[in-house]
Amino acid sequence: MKNVDYIVVGCGLASISFCEVLKAYKKTFIVFDDASQTSSIVAAGLYNPVVLKRFSKVWKAKTQLDIALPSYANIETELDTKIDYQHAIFRRLNSIEEQNLWFTAADKPALEPFMSTKIKKNKNPYINAPFGLGEVLNAGRVDTKHLISVYKADLKSNNNLIEKRFNHNALQILENELIYEDIKAKHIVFAEGYGVKQNPYFKHVPLNGTKGEVLTIKAPDLKLNTAVKSSVFVISIGNDLYRVGATYEGLDKTNIPTAKAREELISKLKTFVNCDFEVVNHKAGIRPTVKDRRPLVGKHLEYENLYVLNGLGSRGVMIGPYVAQKLFNLIENNEPLDKEIDIDRFAH
Repeated sequence: MKNVDYIVVGCGLASISFCEVLKAYKKTFIVFDDASQTSSIVAAGLYNPVVLKRFSKVWKAKTQLDIALPSYANIETELDTKIDYQHAIFRRLNSIEEQNLWFTAADKPALEPFMSTKIKKNKNPYINAPFGLGEVLNAGRVDTKHLISVYKADLKSNNNLIEKRFNHNALQILENELIYEDIKAKHIVFAEGYGVKQNPYFKHVPLNGTKGEVLTIKAPDLKLNTAVKSSVFVISIGNDLYRVGATYEGLDKTNIPTAKAREELISKLKTFVNCDFEVVNHKAGIRPTVKDRRPLVGKHLEYENLYVLNGLGSRGVMIGPYVAQKLFNLIENNEPLDKEIDIDRFAH
C-alpha cells in the first residue's frame, strides 16, 4: 500500500496549479489522468487582465497575476523549459467612439496598470486597423500544450502520475483516510474539468461547459510577434504560426472540431487580416464554465476529505494558481474560501 497526502484527479491547468502548491509545502501526491479532457491543451493560454469587450478589469486581476507569474517562472526553472511569453495584447479599435471609451477606461485607477493611455498606430500592412490599437500591459501567453506535456512527463518520471481513468466507484471513503486500489491518501482533489459531470460526488455542481474551437494558421507574410484581438484573437506562437480563436458553443459537448466553427473563425479573421494563410490545425475542447463566471472550489457537503477544483473557464492560466492556493489553505489551515468561488454559494 502506497501512502500519500493527496490524490489529484485530472492534469490540466487546475491540477498543475494545485500540484505546484503541494510541492511548495512538501506534500506527497499521486495524479490520475486519462487525457480525456482537452480544454487546457486547446486553450490560447493568454493571461489578459482586461475584459476587452467592455474595457473593464478582470476579477482580482492583480492578485491573480502576482501569484500566477511566479508560479510559471518556478515551473520553467524546475523543468528547464520555456512556457511563459510575456508580451502586450492589442485590441483593434473599430471607431472614434471606441477610442474614447478606451481613454476613459485607461484613466480609471483599477485599470491604469493594465491599459496604455496612448493609442498605437498600426504599422502592419496586413492588419486592417484604421482607428488604431489599444495596448494591454502586463499580459502574455503561456504555452499550455507544452506546459501540460512537460509537466506530465516530469510527474511520470517521479512516479507521481498514473495514466488511466479514475474509477470513482472504487474509492473507499473512511473516517480519516481514503483508499483507492493500492493507494492510501488523506485527501482527494477532483480537478477534472468538464469531466466532473461524470463524477458521482460533484456532478451536482453547476458546471455548464462551453465548447471552444481554435485554429492554427501559417501566415509567413503577417510578421506579428504579439496578440491582436478583434472579433477573434490572433496570437503569434512562433515560426510564422498563429493561434486563431475562439468560438463559444453551449449545446455541443464533444471534442470534435466542426466545419461550422472553422468557417466562422476564418470569416472573422479575414475582417482584419488581409494576407494569405493556411490552416494547419484545428482543435476543440469543452471549457469548464459556470453561469456566474467564477470558479467552483470547495469541500463535499458530506465527506470531509473530498474536494473540487474546477470551473476556471476561459481564464485558467490567470486564475488557476490563485484558486489552488485558496483550496490548499482551506484543506490544511481551515481558512474559509472567498464566497465568490466557494461551491457553497450553490448549496441550495
